[in-house]
Amino acid sequence: MAKSGQARVLSTEQFRHLMAEIEKHRHPEKNAAIMQVSFKLGLRVQEISLLTIKEVARLSGPAQAKTFKLLEIMSLPASYTKGANATRNGQSNKTYNRRTIRFKVEDFNNLIEQVAAMARAGAVIDPKQFYPAVDSRTGTSRDLPMTDDALRESLSRHIENRLTKNPSLKPNDPLFVSQKGGQYSPNTLQDHIGLMLKEWAGVEKASSHSGRRGLATDIIHGQGHSIKVAQKILGHKDASTTVIYEEPPEEIIGEALRGVGEKYN
Repeated sequence: MAKSGQARVLSTEQFRHLMAEIEKHRHPEKNAAIMQVSFKLGLRVQEISLLTIKEVARLSGPAQAKTFKLLEIMSLPASYTKGANATRNGQSNKTYNRRTIRFKVEDFNNLIEQVAAMARAGAVIDPKQFYPAVDSRTGTSRDLPMTDDALRESLSRHIENRLTKNPSLKPNDPLFVSQKGGQYSPNTLQDHIGLMLKEWAGVEKASSHSGRRGLATDIIHGQGHSIKVAQKILGHKDASTTVIYEEPPEEIIGEALRGVGEKYN
């Protein structure tokens, strides 16, 4: 069974509408490139936030007259992969904003007993001291061919714009920067992508995971490739994680329900 509340898979028309809406807002070069990377390569939001120039292009020339050439293949380091402590060098240097906490039933019961005992003793209770430990993940590196024309055009336009604004751009500089000029945090980029999808394009239930889920759905349902192919592209260590994407998307379910409705009308 698919997990309830999965990110919406966009239809072709919805994706086109999204890209058209992006052109009406500020920073269209950056925002279009972010969405192309999400929908055409299936990167996690954290991986997108950690991308540097050197992962997609090779810079050359003097400081004030640099040119670039897009790479054919994006090589994504294992240190970028899902995990609360992932940073560009694989080490944590920022506080991770945890939005979801899961407990086993017995652990939760023990927690309640500890909190009650501390409350009776008049101790100061800090919720963070009861958070479960973050699982350590080593990540999976993967090579992703950048073959899609729209993806390449969007990245080229974005990097050209970056070089125009900052001729001294370096290979290790972030590929995408926030309005404040620094590297996006995963949480900030997640919110920004959600804004573009839900507010600008008006797609209900869409999120920063929509591009990744949409890519996997198309690979399995649209193109008929194996789970192994989808697993490699998505960077899943365990195929059981990829199997989730075998579940049909809302569009296919909607078509099935319409067919039933027509039969009984």
